[in-house]
Amino acid sequence: MGYTIYDIARVANVSKSTVSRVLNNQNNISEDARNRVLKAIEELNYQPSKLARALSSSFDAIMVVSRSAKTTANNPFFSEILQTVAEKAEEENFDVILQTAKNSSDELEKCLTKIKGKMIKGIIMLSSPANEELFKQLDVFNIPIVVIGKVDGNYNNIFSVDTDNYHDSYELTKYLIEQGHKKIACVHSPLEYHVSIDRLNGYKACMRDHELSVREEWMIDGGYTVETGNIAARQLILGGNRPSAVLATDDLKVMSIYRTAAELGVSIPHDLSVVGYSNSSFIPFLTPSLTSIEIPVRKLGETGVNLLFSIISNNKPDASHTIIKTEKLIQESVLKRFTYNS
Repeated sequence: MGYTIYDIARVANVSKSTVSRVLNNQNNISEDARNRVLKAIEELNYQPSKLARALSSSFDAIMVVSRSAKTTANNPFFSEILQTVAEKAEEENFDVILQTAKNSSDELEKCLTKIKGKMIKGIIMLSSPANEELFKQLDVFNIPIVVIGKVDGNYNNIFSVDTDNYHDSYELTKYLIEQGHKKIACVHSPLEYHVSIDRLNGYKACMRDHELSVREEWMIDGGYTVETGNIAARQLILGGNRPSAVLATDDLKVMSIYRTAAELGVSIPHDLSVVGYSNSSFIPFLTPSLTSIEIPVRKLGETGVNLLFSIISNNKPDASHTIIKTEKLIQESVLKRFTYNS
């Protein structure tokens, strides 16, 4: 268990400021109080955090909670949205603490340490886990949390800013069908987060609504990296029953499909049509140009961080969920086979 200076103050029967003065070796404190604080520190085996002392004495901070670095490597979404958050925090004279974690229990423990240590005044989470147990346990601490992503449950202190991933995925799949495609695959991310689940479900719903087969071998988990995406793309292209089109649920999957197709001599869109999501600077350089949903990453970040600082200033919003509109960009990555008649 990690103890805070509040625990030291309680055991020593002194104020928090007295504990702070002892930790910072200040002289304006009685010898009796100093001895009681030192004894409490020894009893609780307290390890003072330099960061916590700095935060409590000189500036305010918010915390940005990102996924494990293993799942965000080379993913421009996280770097761009973090930059947006940092710029706004700087305007507000707040510092930013970036936190990653190995797993959900590690993430919870790190969040609780900073909340209980009074190190932060708000949290921005850059992804929304499908298992919302973390949200349930953090909600009780009365600290504002803004999630860039979907939140299913109803909470007092947790707010979400997101796009309509289900609808966007449905619309991309529908566009392929309207161009005459029936054999449509989906390369998606692991189903640990709401965004991945919603994009896959939008694809499946559209296929079923148009009475088209949803084949298990055409729904492929592409992991979180370009490398795992390449494996998924090879599995799709080299499979015995290749589809005529594929929906890639993020830009890393798009890149993997384009790269693998080029390596295997598969022409886009003549041999394989591709649609996907675009939220990075390198997508416009793809040839042929990608038909995609444009994700407004900067607007997501700006809306989320503005909302957080508004709540910190005691301006609680009327709605817990904010949906940011997206745009569908029709370009050259889809071959029109024939006109679809509904």
